[in-house]
Amino acid sequence: MAARSALAVLLGLHMLLQIISAPLYSASALSTSYYDKSCPQLEKLVAYAVSKAIKNDNTVPAALLRMHFHDCFIRGCDGSVLLNSTRNNKAEKDGPANISLHAFYVIDNAKKAVEAACPGTVSCADILALAARDAVALSGGPRWEVPKGRLDGRISLASETRLLPAPTFSLSQLKQSFSQRGLSVNDLVALSGGHTLGFAHCSSFQNRIHSFNATHDVDPTLSPSFATGLRNTCPARNVAKNAGSTLDSTATVFDNVYYKMLIQGKSIFSSDQALLSSPKTAALVAKFAGSREAFGSAFAESMIKMSSLTGGGQEIRLDCKAVR
Repeated sequence: MAARSALAVLLGLHMLLQIISAPLYSASALSTSYYDKSCPQLEKLVAYAVSKAIKNDNTVPAALLRMHFHDCFIRGCDGSVLLNSTRNNKAEKDGPANISLHAFYVIDNAKKAVEAACPGTVSCADILALAARDAVALSGGPRWEVPKGRLDGRISLASETRLLPAPTFSLSQLKQSFSQRGLSVNDLVALSGGHTLGFAHCSSFQNRIHSFNATHDVDPTLSPSFATGLRNTCPARNVAKNAGSTLDSTATVFDNVYYKMLIQGKSIFSSDQALLSSPKTAALVAKFAGSREAFGSAFAESMIKMSSLTGGGQEIRLDCKAVR
């Protein structure tokens, strides 16, 4: 009897360990031809909405790419980041990590056009995945075929944004975050290259330029001249609300300059610098710094993998901001 009880406990522990070590989400059966018959105009309609927005605001590509990433890393790619908060619920977009997200109107405009052409057919999650791809392609980056067929989730919790990888993460923390989502070290380094687009507020890298540790005021891995520039932009008692730095020197062009600057000691986040802390990740950084084509190919492959992660999508929303 005691032996059976012990066996039951061991089996229970084994199952628990399997659950803990398993990816948070799994890839679903998506298809690049999912809407070929039901909404053949879909990709053109989304691309038009993205292109129109970029003409008026060159920060849109970075915003859409980050929005998609933040959507997929919470509950899988289910459009939950698009939902507005309600009287009884604070949604993801109002979580601390997402306060600076913007350009939601681009998805709303695309959804409006798609609904006019194909009512009740295309999920907001699919529109966001397509918009992120178009944002990259229209910025000079790679274009890939987006698998489609996602459903929109009905749950969006600001508290869950703590699950997003932070700009202060070490390599081990980054690897754990990505592996929980079934993403490899190669995916980690390739997807980090999304930082070739965009802007960071002072608060996200203040730890590297003021009171870094007991020995150094500034992170010694930073180029001294680069650090001086960041300190001038972001003084210790910064009061400028929107002060910060672009993530690389060509922040509206999707290229491999991010990796080149990383090698030069000119990265912005601690999590960027962390990519140089192991031989494998450092070798990938060097590979992508040396070849824009190699980076573009790896990024597209990893984006397909990441954007195929699904959570608990249940519906096709008519309005991306609210559940049906």
